[in-house]
Amino acid sequence: MHITYSRVIHLSHVIDRNIPQWPGDPPVEFTTVAEIPDDGYYLRRFSLGEHSATHINAANSFFADGASIDKYSAESLIVPTVVIDICIAAAKNSDYALTIADILAWEAEHGEIASGSLVLLYTGWQHKWGDRRAFFNQDSQGMMHFPGFSSDATQFLLNQRQIVGVGIDTHGVDPGHDSSFATNRLVLAQSGIVLENLSNLDQLPPKGTTLAIAPLRLRGGSGSPVGVLAFVP
Repeated sequence: MHITYSRVIHLSHVIDRNIPQWPGDPPVEFTTVAEIPDDGYYLRRFSLGEHSATHINAANSFFADGASIDKYSAESLIVPTVVIDICIAAAKNSDYALTIADILAWEAEHGEIASGSLVLLYTGWQHKWGDRRAFFNQDSQGMMHFPGFSSDATQFLLNQRQIVGVGIDTHGVDPGHDSSFATNRLVLAQSGIVLENLSNLDQLPPKGTTLAIAPLRLRGGSGSPVGVLAFVP
């Protein structure tokens, strides 16, 4: 693959102790191990969940016989990308889920999504990252309300467009109220790519960007915090 680009953009949030954490996930912790005045160098130990911060989900997070993150090939992590913007719809309805009609409307303007593409959904939720309450948007029963991919749209993209994965700027590619994790299961059943908690999607054009995705190669990992670089044409 030949990548032509004019600029490179981080799509990963900075990791610190106060990032929004999925209920039940372990806290983000940093512990100083060495200091320059005492040891001649500075070093910290860190701890966080495999699905914390900007991260990739591996197939074994939903399928016992699925590939762990260390099994994903380097080639599979360099992907051409399209971006579908649903910010207006999501602002009106926090439970909004991408539809097949949305995809066809995008294609009417930008052309058919090419086989082998990664589809990113820009919902505007990246701007809520600094406010955990707004980011998860839980109701009085604890149900989360944020937008995502509908299962119908995901099946269409996988079967009719042969995409390699999906990504989003929320904490889940599935809408917050979907406890079945339908889109995760559909994509990961094919050992596809699932990226969550992305940032800076507003800086990407609808098509033409290539992503380089760099997970930690955790043996047996169900996923990994990930550095994602966007090569923008």
